[in-house]
Amino acid sequence: MLGSKKSAFTMLELVMVIVVLGILAALAMPRIDRDIRQEAANTILSTIRYTQHLALMDNKNDRTGAGLKENLRENWQKGLWHLRFSSYDDGKKWFYTVSSSQDADANVDKKETALDPATGKYMYHLAGDATLDEPDESPSIFIGEKFGIKSVDFTQCKGKIGASQSDNTATHIAFDYMGRPHKGIYGATNDYATVMHSDCTIRFEFEDNDLQPLQLRVEKETGYAYIVGEPNS
Repeated sequence: MLGSKKSAFTMLELVMVIVVLGILAALAMPRIDRDIRQEAANTILSTIRYTQHLALMDNKNDRTGAGLKENLRENWQKGLWHLRFSSYDDGKKWFYTVSSSQDADANVDKKETALDPATGKYMYHLAGDATLDEPDESPSIFIGEKFGIKSVDFTQCKGKIGASQSDNTATHIAFDYMGRPHKGIYGATNDYATVMHSDCTIRFEFEDNDLQPLQLRVEKETGYAYIVGEPNS
């Protein structure tokens, strides 16, 4: 019919409908929280396995010294691929490195560290703080900044029987070409005394007190690593 008017929504009505739909959608959608604890577990567990993989691919256990630099022939354990946790800010913040010493000392040089498979950057840090000093340093190693980890406890990881207190509490774990875990490699001599004689449980605590401490276990002999309470993780 000519001259008839068609009803339509006003702009105000459209806005109100959009607002209501937004509220309903927010209520209907499940709440998705970032699981910091699980992210930390997955990251560190993957790094432990990556370190073991490097060891399996690279024989550092030739006691005859063949293929090793002269300074490692009597200290070959120091050349094992190992994951070491270090702290800064008076021990309040933590990061890690993955390295294999080529000069038989306890220092980690960039050329001795592994490349992060996720970023292609060195799993290395120079200054001992949360500031990346070089563009080729991997940011993923800062577990203190990234996950709020405030402590790393290796006291349940034992190396050789009768090892010194410093060896038993040192915050590192190494692997040999058979994948076996080692502890106390910085004070090692030319033998297999650093092979772990019991399972290693590493405990991580978070700044957020609502998060339960995280425990990762590395089994003796096999070096199999998993989240405590989740053997299939």
